[in-house]
Amino acid sequence: MVLASGLRPDSESRPDSESRSAPVVRLSQLNRYFQLGDQTVKALDGVDLVIETGDYLSVMGPSGSGKSTLLNVLGLLDRPTSGDYFLNGRLTTGLSESELAHHRQIAIGFVFQSYHLIPRLSARGNMELPLVLAGWSPAQRRQRVDEMLDRLQLSARADHLPRQLSGGQRQRVAIGRAVMLKPSILLADEPTGNLDTHSGAEVVRILEELNQEGITLVVVTHDQALGARAARQLRMVDGRIVMDQRVDSGAT
Repeated sequence: MVLASGLRPDSESRPDSESRSAPVVRLSQLNRYFQLGDQTVKALDGVDLVIETGDYLSVMGPSGSGKSTLLNVLGLLDRPTSGDYFLNGRLTTGLSESELAHHRQIAIGFVFQSYHLIPRLSARGNMELPLVLAGWSPAQRRQRVDEMLDRLQLSARADHLPRQLSGGQRQRVAIGRAVMLKPSILLADEPTGNLDTHSGAEVVRILEELNQEGITLVVVTHDQALGARAARQLRMVDGRIVMDQRVDSGAT
């Protein structure tokens, strides 16, 4: 994956071979503070975290524990107050807005509880959008989108608008759009929160298949059953990671 020039490596003395094997994410003493009147809220408080290529993490914790803030920082949607965030071995702290947008486009996929599909675009149009922004030709876009529609069992719904799709179908479109450019890391925020049991299970199956194919997966959830499926489980309280454990087996 080609990253923008001008970013400082994780370690300028690191040999090329070691740099290529850098973790997808490394957070070092990361803080995100918000000022509410005369009170400072520590949404992230000295977070240290390493996420390796192919990891499957769940992030759990009570409301207000910092889960969403952590996801926003990982997704380059929010800037830390202090500390370092390395993405694919490159420091992201201090990037311009255009550089952040570039890295979001090429390295990060997002799946949200509320789908965030563009209402006026069909399932195909929503999936195609990242390829349009990346400058792919019409023929390349059609081939890639057709492959993804087929994989997600959405070929028959390709020309339907989001309002004409079920919740599960909308989330599958959102997943297809998120991985269209084969990101390094996929961030899923309550991906089954708006779905019935059957549709939720199908979405989980797709996410876990993508992880098994090499995409690093981070799932933020209140659902203990979903969180327990991850091979690595984090728990946050008051902006801190208070548990980080790997389990013997991944999804069950």
